[in-house]
Amino acid sequence: MRLNSTVALTLILLSMMFGAGIISAALGFNIGREALKGITQPDSSPTSTMVNRQPGTTGKTSVPILKEEEILKRVDSYIEGEGANEAQEQSFQPTPEPYKQAKVEPRELAISLPGFPIAAQDRGVTLEVFAAHQENDNLELDVTIRNDSPQVVRFLYSLLNITDDRGRSLMATTSGLPSQLPPNQEEFSGKVSVPVALLADAQHLSMKLTDYPDEQLNLQVSGIPVVR
Repeated sequence: MRLNSTVALTLILLSMMFGAGIISAALGFNIGREALKGITQPDSSPTSTMVNRQPGTTGKTSVPILKEEEILKRVDSYIEGEGANEAQEQSFQPTPEPYKQAKVEPRELAISLPGFPIAAQDRGVTLEVFAAHQENDNLELDVTIRNDSPQVVRFLYSLLNITDDRGRSLMATTSGLPSQLPPNQEEFSGKVSVPVALLADAQHLSMKLTDYPDEQLNLQVSGIPVVR
């Protein structure tokens, strides 16, 4: 009798467990089904979906693929349009005229100035002052020198002596004059600069130049007017 009750209790428990499992499975299936409502299975062939999609359907619009010939035509049209625009812009820009510097011959300038030119000559060498003008803080004397003798003449321009009409010696610098004068009768041009601050009330200047190292030449130009 005891054995039969134990077996019966075991069967009852197994039946309850089996029933509970069935009920749990049914509840889980229903809950999952409710949660997955509205979700559809994706198309296994995305390419076919893009091909069959109509223009009026919703979703992303597919990107059209252009042929190589069409791309080249569009690029050429764009380049030609940009070139036409640049040419049009340049046509409205005024073309600057080339700068032309008037060339003034030194001797033409000297003719219009009173007291010039003033020249000195010794042993075939000629020193000439043909113009004077103020530039910045200096009195600029435009000079030329020429060698008509048959030998080379050398100069050291630190020996150039400038004095005013009161006998005062003035400091001067030279530029453009050659230190060696060939015997080819070529005329060389240069400048002698005297600081204006040293001129004071001087009205005329004198210039004396000799060769180096022989010191045989005596090129002295006097009565150079001081231009202010």
